[in-house]
Amino acid sequence: MLEGRHLIEPDDLSVEEIDEICSLSEQMIVDPAAFQDVCRGKILAALFFEPSTRTRLSFEAAMLRLGGAVEGFSDAQSSSAAKGESLSDTIRVVSSYVDVIAMRSPKEGAALLASRFSSCPIINAGDGGHFHPTQTLTDLVTIRELRGGFENLTVGFCGDLKFGRTVHSLVQAMCRYKNNKFVFISPSELAIPEYIQESVLDASGAEYESAYRLEDVIDKIDILYMTRVQKERFFNEQDYIRLKDSYILDKAKMKLARPDMIVLHPLPRVNEIAPEVDDDPRSAYFRQVKYGMYARMALIAKLTGCL
Repeated sequence: MLEGRHLIEPDDLSVEEIDEICSLSEQMIVDPAAFQDVCRGKILAALFFEPSTRTRLSFEAAMLRLGGAVEGFSDAQSSSAAKGESLSDTIRVVSSYVDVIAMRSPKEGAALLASRFSSCPIINAGDGGHFHPTQTLTDLVTIRELRGGFENLTVGFCGDLKFGRTVHSLVQAMCRYKNNKFVFISPSELAIPEYIQESVLDASGAEYESAYRLEDVIDKIDILYMTRVQKERFFNEQDYIRLKDSYILDKAKMKLARPDMIVLHPLPRVNEIAPEVDDDPRSAYFRQVKYGMYARMALIAKLTGCL
């Protein structure tokens, strides 16, 4: 069902397709050696017009573990974009060489534009403040592994909810499952955007609330999704400096949380989670990173028609 498809935003996948990818990811987690040759002969282009460590390396590791090959760039300045080449021309050229493209851009809508000119599947690896669907798949695989499913959960999002594309994507995905509630913890300057409230939360009938203090609501949360305040999303550096330390998860706050709560973070972390929290068994963000590689392995195998 997924062969040849583009993945631009989470809603491009049906609930059934998400479950299919999660199930395949779980098989890969259990027995990765069984999948080491399924994409042999296939090539992934990793086109990163914006800096990335985890996402880029995760895509590259995923394709290599499937037996395929990787080419691309990690900086727009090392591509013909630095000479003024249009995105459409770049995609037309690159898609003639490879079987699937993972692309990150600081510009909202860039992945959708690329999909209109590509002769192979485009995977959106993040487009500005819009969406990051493979991080959402990473989050969903982690939640299913650690919580057993996607329903009847209270999910708390803390930090930069305005510019955080990972937040927007996960909210969109979790609204498709039954009886989920949401708690949004942020300063007013970084609150969840109105268009997400209206087009996703209100449209799905989801129950949600906002809070300014994490310690006031942490005891009701099943999954706490922490995010960093991203300097690159601010036009005014003074606003960034004023807000960057607003919400820090530490041992004192963790003592107020449920014993079975799990803490997720898309990374990179700055100081929004104190290192003292890393040893808490409820902290799942480093496991989340590894699950992300398997999620991308499953997605690549499906889009290329290898499985």
